Amino acid sequence: MSSPQRVRVGLVEDDPIMGESIAHRLDLEGYRVAWWKSGQAAIDAARTDAPDLMVCDIRLPDMNGESLFNRLVPHKPGLPFIFITGFAQVDQAVRLMRAGAADYVAKPFAMPDFLAKVTALLQRTSSKPHALGHSDAMGRVEATLRRIANIDSTVLLTGESGVGKEVAARFLHAESDRSEKPFMAVNCAAIPADLLESELFGHERGAFTGASARHLGYVERAGEGFLFLDEIGELPLALQAKLLRLIEARRFQRLGGEVELTCAARIICATNVDLDAAVRDGRFRSDLLFRISVIETHIPALRDRKEDIVPLLDLFRAQFAAAFGRHVTGFQPDVAEAALLHGWPGNVRELRNRVERAIALADTPWIGREHLFPDLVPQSIGPAGFASLASMREQVERQHIRQALDRAQGRVEEAAKLLGVSRSTLFEKMRRLRMDH
Repeated sequence: MSSPQRVRVGLVEDDPIMGESIAHRLDLEGYRVAWWKSGQAAIDAARTDAPDLMVCDIRLPDMNGESLFNRLVPHKPGLPFIFITGFAQVDQAVRLMRAGAADYVAKPFAMPDFLAKVTALLQRTSSKPHALGHSDAMGRVEATLRRIANIDSTVLLTGESGVGKEVAARFLHAESDRSEKPFMAVNCAAIPADLLESELFGHERGAFTGASARHLGYVERAGEGFLFLDEIGELPLALQAKLLRLIEARRFQRLGGEVELTCAARIICATNVDLDAAVRDGRFRSDLLFRISVIETHIPALRDRKEDIVPLLDLFRAQFAAAFGRHVTGFQPDVAEAALLHGWPGNVRELRNRVERAIALADTPWIGREHLFPDLVPQSIGPAGFASLASMREQVERQHIRQALDRAQGRVEEAAKLLGVSRSTLFEKMRRLRMDH
């Protein structure tokens, strides 16, 4: 943890006696205190120069603490809050903690107890935990990436599409001593094969028809920073040989060039395919696989780290509500249950997209299950406005089959094995449920 002399605490309190008491005691403890007497003053100041911790009274002259929290946190995600509340506002304080606030103290409180909360909270937040997720699995990934942040070995990030491999690569870059250097991301599957060499290594003027000027490729533009090669398994074999030389000799040439250039970037690769199988099939060079996987880190699927689902929902809600200018306070109680039951075949990318759509279309401050999962809303509603048991059974079966097909990459026979039924039974079930293969 940083020493108290370097820790800045923001205090939002309009009561001059209580404010003076808290500010004076924090000052004696060695903290630097910024004291604001209104919510708007705190928002204006903290958006440009956020403290390490906010201490905020729930009752303020121009707004309540919940409004301040909802307006400030989207701009400063992760900023810890301790709320000061009277007995009548304890329920509100608890609701704020569920929305991401760190703690609260109820008036009247003992100053040593308050200071203990401040110290404990700063100790928890100073090491920046949960940057990649709250689950133990992502905690291990984060710890591994921190350990290797300042070495130059190549790293291979593996995992299903949408799990957050680029997020992990950017985290590694941010934790490294190259964080001020460029981060160049290349999706090897998104660039046409005939353009990929030029995009990676650059080209000289006249190297091919249409090359009217020199072009610097991603390798050169990465400089001494990070070169992130996503979907590395889609790299053509001819370019695999050039990438191998780049990694081993740290040398490359622009297309049509004669001068050898030096690559100083750290190379991070990612894939969602089985590269060992690709080597066996002759689609990927074994020597290149050895070179890019000096340190291999697997990013688990979202369904295997359910502890991350609700925090991710809250994170994306705050981000999109701020970006779209929507007053979205939170999620209705049934959303968390539905999200935890969902299989998330598209992983974090699917979750992010669902939240973005829900916020964009929101006409209420509370997002419900029907907003996040409109494709799963039962089609058959009974006379009392309640879904029939048959429609719910079909919905669950349809969702489970879809997840099995996603896991089996669309192969019906493999999906049938996962579901414990025959291929013909699965086809009949899909026909009855009106599911396209």
